Amino acid sequence: MSSSMLNRISISVSDDDEVAGRMRVRVRQKRKKLGSRRWRELCQRIVGKAIRWWTVLLFLPAIALLLLESSKLARKPQAELKSEPVSIEVSTGNLNRLDATTRVVNGVREPCLKILSPEKIQKLEFPAGVEGNVPIKRVVYKSDSGEHHIAATLWPQYAGTTRFNLFTGNQTLHEREKSFKVNETAVVHCGFYSENGGFMISDDDKNYMRTCKAVVSTCAFGGGDDLYQPIGMLEASLEKVCYVAFWDEISRLAQEAEGRVIGDDHMIGKWHIVVVKDLPFADQRLNGKIPKMLSHRLFPEARYSIWVDSKSQFRRDPLGVLEALLWRRNSVLAISEHGARSSLYDEGKAIVKKHKATPEEVEVQLNQYRQDGIPDDKRLNGKKALAEASVIVREHTPMTNLFMCLWFNEVVRFTSRDQLSFPYVLRRLKMPGLNMFPVCTRKDLVNSMGHKHKVKPLVRTN
Repeated sequence: MSSSMLNRISISVSDDDEVAGRMRVRVRQKRKKLGSRRWRELCQRIVGKAIRWWTVLLFLPAIALLLLESSKLARKPQAELKSEPVSIEVSTGNLNRLDATTRVVNGVREPCLKILSPEKIQKLEFPAGVEGNVPIKRVVYKSDSGEHHIAATLWPQYAGTTRFNLFTGNQTLHEREKSFKVNETAVVHCGFYSENGGFMISDDDKNYMRTCKAVVSTCAFGGGDDLYQPIGMLEASLEKVCYVAFWDEISRLAQEAEGRVIGDDHMIGKWHIVVVKDLPFADQRLNGKIPKMLSHRLFPEARYSIWVDSKSQFRRDPLGVLEALLWRRNSVLAISEHGARSSLYDEGKAIVKKHKATPEEVEVQLNQYRQDGIPDDKRLNGKKALAEASVIVREHTPMTNLFMCLWFNEVVRFTSRDQLSFPYVLRRLKMPGLNMFPVCTRKDLVNSMGHKHKVKPLVRTN
């Protein structure tokens, strides 16, 4: 076909087809607009409902969780839903807790204090006294009834000169050094030097204290702490062990104000209360060292003693404790390792930092210990070289009695912080039969309550 013919061909498009195409486009556009409008209206309705019922929607997840937990409880066996009877006594913090303290040893959890079962404790008796192979056979206590006299009044410490007085006797440095030279008979200062030295106890209390063969003791001088009743003991122990708390008049009045009134039988609960007159020191912490360290002088017939600081509640059977810490281990003295430090020189820095004593006091004591050849070792016989003395368990033997006398003399001569002087006396005396138990054992023996009040200083009234 020639090109001229192609140029003459034309394609006609009718007006009807064009109009129909435009109408189909308009219909599709209207359908799209109608679908969009319906979607917007649906969304608006949903948002409106949500705004109206938002509080209900907020609690739906909580309701669903509650239903889920309820279904879990319903599926548990009935045996798991049973509970033990709950004591009606209200405890505060650690008070009256009896749960065992445990630790992990070689991947196995075990109790810190491996005490006998109640059935075995009920049958315990004090073991027969056996004289061990120790160099000390007898301890003689110096007093002003002999040749040792001091020219001092009951209150020389108020002049700021010395803490030695009629209660302590005036131990010279020569006597101090001689007291560590162990012989079969040791003659030492050990408090109660003069009848006029203070720490006066009534005859009724003295008579009671002479009946004690074993004793758990504590003290609160200056109104610093409450009296916490011991727990966890068996009837057999109550028949064999005394519980004695030493107070002064300040503590008696403070405790009476809180409803703890001493009965006609000298008792408050399980504690026999001894109210001490004429305390010998202005420093109440130093007065507290007397019942803490000199229990063999206060209880002359007792064979065993357990000391518990007033900030703690004793919570184990005392016969079970004696068996676990002394008899089973063939020990005569048990005390806790220190929880934070191992060196007495590090302890001296901590005491100064915490303002427990002046830097001058501590420096005098540590200089004397350096002069006496005490090393800055952190271990002694495989244990920490530093003790924490809030619990002391011991048999009253000549050796332990001497140890406690020398320890008391150190806290009188230097600072009243007994952690500093314990390792010194231990190294100098080389005492056998010591059981330094771990910190977790101490935590199992007592519920630690902390000091409640600041101790009021003793004020001279004459």
